[in-house]
Amino acid sequence: MKKIIECVPNFSEGRDMEIIKQITDQVESVDGVKLLNVDPGDATNRTVVTFVGEPEAVIEAAFRAIRKAGEVIDMRGHHGEHPRIGATDVCPLIPIANVTMEECAEYARKLAERVGSEAGIPVYCYEAAAFTPQRRNLAVCRAGEYEGIQKKLSDPEWKPDFGPSEYSERVARTGISVIGARDFLVAINYNLNTTSTRRANAIAFDVREKGRKMREGGKLTGKVLVDENGNEMWQPGTLKGCKAIGWFIKEYGIAQVSMNVTDINTTPVHIAFDEVCAKAAARGLRVTGSELVGLVPKKVLIDAGNYYLAKQQRSLGIPEEEVIKIAVKSLGLDDLKPFDPKEKVIEYLMEADNAGDERLVDMTCTGFANETASESPAPGGGSISAYCGALGAALGTMVANLSAHKPGWDDKWEYFSNWAVKGQRIKDTLLHLVDEDTVSFNKIMEAFGLPKTTDAEKAARKKAIQEATIYAAQVPYKTMEAAYSAYEVVEAMVKDGNPNSITDAGVGALCIRTAVYGAYLNVMINAASIEDVDVALELKSKAKNLLDLSNAKERELLEEVERVVVQ
Repeated sequence: MKKIIECVPNFSEGRDMEIIKQITDQVESVDGVKLLNVDPGDATNRTVVTFVGEPEAVIEAAFRAIRKAGEVIDMRGHHGEHPRIGATDVCPLIPIANVTMEECAEYARKLAERVGSEAGIPVYCYEAAAFTPQRRNLAVCRAGEYEGIQKKLSDPEWKPDFGPSEYSERVARTGISVIGARDFLVAINYNLNTTSTRRANAIAFDVREKGRKMREGGKLTGKVLVDENGNEMWQPGTLKGCKAIGWFIKEYGIAQVSMNVTDINTTPVHIAFDEVCAKAAARGLRVTGSELVGLVPKKVLIDAGNYYLAKQQRSLGIPEEEVIKIAVKSLGLDDLKPFDPKEKVIEYLMEADNAGDERLVDMTCTGFANETASESPAPGGGSISAYCGALGAALGTMVANLSAHKPGWDDKWEYFSNWAVKGQRIKDTLLHLVDEDTVSFNKIMEAFGLPKTTDAEKAARKKAIQEATIYAAQVPYKTMEAAYSAYEVVEAMVKDGNPNSITDAGVGALCIRTAVYGAYLNVMINAASIEDVDVALELKSKAKNLLDLSNAKERELLEEVERVVVQ
């Protein structure tokens, strides 16, 4: 599973499109990065750029953009309505998929160090990447703005985390950059069956973290209460990490509660939706659906789909697209207009960007079989083995899902759902290995194609061939491991699943054994070409042990299946 992060740098130029393009060209010059949005503002004289990709590629793109901004933006003549402290004012990294906030913070620090040392720009690290509690807050780091940086740099407490610590002509031009890691922000509007902005605002104040001002007698229009220090008193709302207001949208002819969910871990979008629904109902209103503004990580919709499936006591172990369909319908995301996840989910947009790279697993069954039967040596036995394993895991998952819905077994739905979720995960891993086996074969072919004229070239070629060969032996071993792990799902279904589907579980066991045995053969033939004897022997030994376990487990499961069906 790829790690994906988002980067949203804010550059202190919103009027000169040529300068802005020079900066965004740097982002697009990095392979593996997708530029999602460029949003310039004239009044703020500021441009917000959004791009995504795998961490190393994103860091490279961010560095190039920040360096270019330091070259083409002169802060000495900059003016705008938005607070700013540098040419690249702020640059947050945001975890999207398969990456933690802690990892994002380390990536941010790595970027900050490079910006300081290679681009010569002072950097403060903020939010999750901050080295001190004081610097977590962006506003504190930016206090005094650009005009105050000379004074700021003279204060030992505000020595930059990276880069120059003294004011110079260079620093006067670039200013200071603030780099860090923060959570993803989801912008979502909740559609109401009313045209009243006042009622929409009342719901917004009920739920937003800030809440509403406290008034005498608990009335909405009474005198505002103050504490002993004369400060206005506030009644917090029910949702942490959420900001919200009410407004009327002429285009739709309805009022909405417009919300920014700034901490999707504390308050997931589906929890916010249900709370807005509850508060609307308490005021005699109804939420008819919602509208996502901008893009979201896939996790937002997967979590929502799983949440509503669990509320229905349905299995969560269904294909990803079905989970997302449940999320779309439950949140009413298609209430105002059609909702296409392919256009709103960051990971899907990235996949579409690489659509030209055809994958075996995206072929039809006929296409895959025909490609295998062609004169090309790939896909071969390794890919077929991985696919057999995926089918075995899929059959076990199918039985789990059928068992979760069996009449009279309602109290067991969660047990079978857990097995189905595990089966889906194994199936997805094996589908990935279908193409990975072909990738490993291509690596060997590329290594053999390297030049071999000089001694240095011969040595480099030999090393590349050995590295590719080891990799080509490791991939089928991963297939063996993943396929073998699917036995656990199949075994549970043979013993506890819907009796009417026991033969499906049995066929699953056969597929898994084929996958393990087929991958074993590929491990052995590739290991024979590994010159490092210790590496080869260890890999062969582990593969043989796993094969023996697989053969024994398949016999055990098939004997049980035959005991039931062969009367």
